[in-house]
Amino acid sequence: MRQVSIVLTSLAVALLLAVPSVAQERTLPELMAELAEPDAQDVQGLQSEIRRRWSRSGSAAIDFLLQRGEDALEQGNFIRAAEHFSAAIDHDPNFAEAWNGRATAYFLQGEFGLSIADIRVTLALNPEHYGAMTGLGLILEEIGDSSRALAAFQLADAINPHQPAVTDALERLGRALGSDA
Repeated sequence: MRQVSIVLTSLAVALLLAVPSVAQERTLPELMAELAEPDAQDVQGLQSEIRRRWSRSGSAAIDFLLQRGEDALEQGNFIRAAEHFSAAIDHDPNFAEAWNGRATAYFLQGEFGLSIADIRVTLALNPEHYGAMTGLGLILEEIGDSSRALAAFQLADAINPHQPAVTDALERLGRALGSDA
């Protein structure tokens, strides 16, 4: 009987060591803090995990609509993408990633006003959404509002300093605004 108990205890210990603990999984705030570090390691992995968590609505149906919208974006069907994201928003108006997806679809259609409106909601729901902040910077730069574009890119860079397009925009706008002064 004692041998069985020892074997079962050993097996339990082995299983606990082999299976990663849920408690060991980093929280989203921890991931965001790590991403904000200029010398962060595995930036691609961090960004991927953050996007994965942002894309989980808690509903299989809404996640499906989000995926359909993302697929339509990849296929260049921006109108269809906006429809899928709109359907996800209708089901859950507090799901920031659906608003961000629709903002992207509108941006790619050249509908900057609609895109900005959705970016505002995205950022109200998820103030750390560096992708939405970057999109806002792109729109503001495109419409000629360089100083506000620079501010948006600075905020995006503070959240995630590992975006080459943002770094380029900061340098470009910094030079342009510096030469205007």
